[in-house]
Amino acid sequence: MVSISKMGLSDLVETLRRLPLALYFAWGDTRARYRRSILGPLWLVLGTAVGVVGLGFVWSELLHVDKATFIPSLSIGLIVWQLIAGCVMEASSIFVQNAKLIRNLKTPLLIFPLQLLIRQTINFSHNLLVVIGVFFLFPPPLVSNQILVVPGIILVLGNLFWINALVGLLGARYRDIGPLIAAFMPLMFFITPVIYRPQQLAMAGYIAWVNPFTYLVTLIRDPLEGVAPPLFVYGISAGSLLAGFSATLWILGRKYGRIAFWV
Repeated sequence: MVSISKMGLSDLVETLRRLPLALYFAWGDTRARYRRSILGPLWLVLGTAVGVVGLGFVWSELLHVDKATFIPSLSIGLIVWQLIAGCVMEASSIFVQNAKLIRNLKTPLLIFPLQLLIRQTINFSHNLLVVIGVFFLFPPPLVSNQILVVPGIILVLGNLFWINALVGLLGARYRDIGPLIAAFMPLMFFITPVIYRPQQLAMAGYIAWVNPFTYLVTLIRDPLEGVAPPLFVYGISAGSLLAGFSATLWILGRKYGRIAFWV
């Protein structure tokens, strides 16, 4: 048991040591995606902006919410959801796609989930331009609570890291994980409070807090709007970070020698 745990932990340490390499490959993937494109990553920003405008004007009328309140909340929720969905949707195939490297090179396995996380974070940073534009039109109050977005982002990225790794391990072993996630993610979009807020569900608000993605959205959206997230959001997010990483490293150490055969 101890040797298994050490194996997973040593892979994590080696992955963090090679962080510059993961950054290089993630940036290379981003550049390759938009090669020979005139607007490049601005296509991603344009798509997000269109979604914010379309959903903002329609759902603000359906929910009877003032656009100056609804559209900033929607824009933040949408770009955080794109970060979450991008990681989860791609994570199931992350080890399979890198099968040649895993079989032929001595490479820490966690570098592949980290590379995916960095690439999606780059996309997230591009989409922040949409939020900046929305805040220019509907400026939020400047309060000290907005500094809480820093620990919020750290908790979100930390949780997405172990989620990427765990889903990647499951996807390498069971190829049905990818289609299963693809089938459920559209439903998760409506269960996750991206368009609405948990308090708008009244008595059914507890349903939103059963969804783990709700905490990830809240950690970033509330501080940007000048609201301090509830303490239980930080407690549950930190607890899931510790528990999730521990479980993922244990599984990684236990199955380390088999992953090359799975992919």
